[in-house]
Amino acid sequence: MKTVIVPVDYSETSLHAAEYAVKLFASRNNVTILLYHHYTTASDAAQEEQNLVWLKEKLGAGLPIETLAHHGSNFVEDLEKAARHRRAELVIMGITGKTGFAKLFMGSNTLKFAETKAAPVLIIPEKATFREIKNVMLATDFRNAYETTPSAPIKLFLEDFSAKLHIVNVDPQHYVALTEDYNKEKEQIERMFAEFNPESYFMRLFDVEEALTLFAKDKNIDLIIAVQKEHSFFQRLYKHSHTKELTYRSDVPILVVHE
Repeated sequence: MKTVIVPVDYSETSLHAAEYAVKLFASRNNVTILLYHHYTTASDAAQEEQNLVWLKEKLGAGLPIETLAHHGSNFVEDLEKAARHRRAELVIMGITGKTGFAKLFMGSNTLKFAETKAAPVLIIPEKATFREIKNVMLATDFRNAYETTPSAPIKLFLEDFSAKLHIVNVDPQHYVALTEDYNKEKEQIERMFAEFNPESYFMRLFDVEEALTLFAKDKNIDLIIAVQKEHSFFQRLYKHSHTKELTYRSDVPILVVHE
């Protein structure tokens, strides 16, 4: 049975992520959700355990839910230990949506945890409304994509939800025809996910956020997959502090996997 960890601090954002997680796996009988709360004052142990039991009962899911109140001084390090010790296949984390897309990853515990590579991280924006995952966008820079794209966790996710895969590249350097290198990368990654009959798209726009927004709306994207690696497509996106806010991020979850 797979373990999915959901960190909660009882904020609206984290409670929303917990509710989303329960709905996402409601029909799966092979998933255990672990509600995880980190606290720093040892004397609060009994109360923290009671709070988690309250939340478990509130969620009232028809699937197994366990709780873990973890006393420690460093949230990210302690969550990493919990994920590794429990062999978690996924960590689901909420995040607020009042700033630009770059802020979704930069300077937050979400990014810090993702950098540990302890487990894939599914980010649930605060305004995300639950809907079945049918269309998935894999954003890629098509640079050594075959070697750096972690196919195993992506395939597991696609298999679990029987989702359609859309492979998307945004690059202002695309002209009338793609280069030989880009076509080679396209063929390799399509072979990697051949069993899902993927469709590949190349978009020639300077504003990456605008391009992804248009694509997500046009294809009714339910989930974005981002590969965390050095000098990646998404890291370039983080650096553009003056680009438009990625408007659709308020309702599209993002799965961060590691190369």
